[in-house]
Amino acid sequence: MSIYFLFIIIIFIISIFVQMRFKSKFAKYSEMQLNNGLSGKEIAEKMLHDNGIYDVKVMNTEGQLSDHYNPANKTVNLSTDVYFGRSVAAAAVAAHECGHAIQQAKSYNWLQLRTEMVPIVSISSNLLQWVILIGVLLIGFTGNTIVLGIGVIGLAIITIFSLITLPVEFDASNRAMAWLKTNPNVMVTNGEIVQANDALRWAAMTYVVAALGALGNLLYYASMLFGRSQD
Repeated sequence: MSIYFLFIIIIFIISIFVQMRFKSKFAKYSEMQLNNGLSGKEIAEKMLHDNGIYDVKVMNTEGQLSDHYNPANKTVNLSTDVYFGRSVAAAAVAAHECGHAIQQAKSYNWLQLRTEMVPIVSISSNLLQWVILIGVLLIGFTGNTIVLGIGVIGLAIITIFSLITLPVEFDASNRAMAWLKTNPNVMVTNGEIVQANDALRWAAMTYVVAALGALGNLLYYASMLFGRSQD
């Protein structure tokens, strides 16, 4: 198990680095004002309409970096800095979230699968920490592996969800950049396009690290479970 523990430590360190890097990039590009003067809300609405989508509402949501697309009620939810912001970062994030709306409109398979898994993952996430804790204690004191086995199944579900999230997020960013590159009235200079792409690339890396972390966690507890089962 020491190898898996080392793997988790490495992923944890990388995760901290990526999160810090992403926040640094976002802060930097939030200071880069767009030449066109459009807000994140205006850019989001334009991208939706350019793709023939008129049944999705662009809304302001509280929190920082809390931007997300809700396929259940078809809303693009932008944090205050993005919704009202007129920066490269605001444009990139707004376009990315609209990329998810386009995915839904085009019945993108990975988004559909991810959406179907949300209720199961929500239940698993809420109970998992307690199941794992009880499972580890039971193995230590009684040798019973059933509860930890249930926990490992829950971790497997979360890991699969994290892996499915990767193509969903990368595809949304690709759709965002493809639209931004073909709209010179949105991204006026090539420098703005490069900066937007850089911001989205680091945002995507946070999902990669999260997926690796989930996989490492799964391997660690699975090794504990199967190692004890063979005793």
